[in-house]
Amino acid sequence: MSVLTLVPAPRTALDDRSDTDGRGLLEALAAGDDATWQATVRRYEALLRSAARVVLRSDADVDEAVQRTWVLLLRNAARINDARALPGWLSTTARREALAILRAQQRTIPSEDVGDRVAPDDRDLATALMDEELRRALDEAVERLPESQKMVVRALLREPASYDALSNELGIPRGSLGPLRGRAVRALRAQLEPSLR
Repeated sequence: MSVLTLVPAPRTALDDRSDTDGRGLLEALAAGDDATWQATVRRYEALLRSAARVVLRSDADVDEAVQRTWVLLLRNAARINDARALPGWLSTTARREALAILRAQQRTIPSEDVGDRVAPDDRDLATALMDEELRRALDEAVERLPESQKMVVRALLREPASYDALSNELGIPRGSLGPLRGRAVRALRAQLEPSLR
């Protein structure tokens, strides 16, 4: 009579409940910890696939979007501040990668084949999804800026008549507008960088 011995799965950073902001998880992912990667893939694979499936129809294309998302997580895990934001980051990144794949496919299809392969409504939907994703990501990134930078960015998006007019409107010295704008642009770029690759 043989006795079955159960061996517990190795603990991963996903199992550490004492890590409130998930820094341990993100550090383990950034370090390439295999057990943490396997657990993360098991936990979020379905989320990524469903996010990509909203945009793409082909299983191969969905696989490609999911793979690209994992690669971006590998490159950026150390830059994510809070693991509680990880599901949203993964979902958004998967959708953006899916949109990038769709855009690339539309550029490579000869014009005579467009009618057969991609209906005009599909192209319009992809463009609308992409515009909405980018607008939402930019709005969220602007909201996270310090108040002074937020004011400058919003005012610049309205395209004021001049820096002098903007200085008067915001009550900020004209010479401070450029540096504030520069800091805001760098902060926005850091937040949106995964979607720009």
